[in-house]
Amino acid sequence: MQPIATSWEKIEKFQARPDDLLIATYPKAGTTWMQEIIDSIMNDGEVEQTRRAPTHVRSPFLEICSPPPVPSGIDMLEKTPSPRLVKTHLPYDLVPQSFWQQKCKVIYVARNAKDNAVSYYFFDKMNKTQPDPGTWDEYVLRFLKGDVAWGSWFDHVLGWWNARDKHDVLYVFYEDMKEDPKREIRKVMRFLGKNLPEDAVEKIYQHTSFSAMKENPMANYSSFPSNLLDQTLSPFMRKGAHLVQSGAIRQKALQFT
Repeated sequence: MQPIATSWEKIEKFQARPDDLLIATYPKAGTTWMQEIIDSIMNDGEVEQTRRAPTHVRSPFLEICSPPPVPSGIDMLEKTPSPRLVKTHLPYDLVPQSFWQQKCKVIYVARNAKDNAVSYYFFDKMNKTQPDPGTWDEYVLRFLKGDVAWGSWFDHVLGWWNARDKHDVLYVFYEDMKEDPKREIRKVMRFLGKNLPEDAVEKIYQHTSFSAMKENPMANYSSFPSNLLDQTLSPFMRKGAHLVQSGAIRQKALQFT
């Protein structure tokens, strides 16, 4: 987007800290869900602590440059104490080099192209910082060409898939999260070096269910200005459904590589 391109030098020179955790996704791939899971884990399952502030404050969006009065992601991150949870939609090749120099951990979430495109379409209908998406038929062709914000889904998911061999990247599939949420919560816990009791896992599971997050004002972006996200057109958290089985997308990724 133009504001990001205009501020690119500042984004590119962003200084990561060694204990930063980068949450990377293609847009509408389960970003907010993973942010809430990680914040719950980092607070040892005390989910009440996650209600201290909205998602975009607890886990600032690295490259975003929203219109005033919303501060830029970098401005927020510079004021955020460590350890920081950093959100990005950047493809692997555009991530600031300081994250790799500092050997930061990354959790990447991939969602199958079909469901991702549908979710992105409805998001762009309510996202006033984006051009009107037009009809679905028009939009899906642009999506397949990568002519949407943050570029090609194909390049994005494969670029991060290949990054697993170079950096400390946990690659998670949205479909796996839907299939067995507790299993994936435990996987994230192990990656973060946390060993929480089963009752904490249960609390995190309940707190991060789609129905709970849809009603949670600290996670559903209802606090965001309506001139930026108009939820009368489409809710930020719409259905959270998936049509493609987890094994199918993983097999496709293996075939691509």
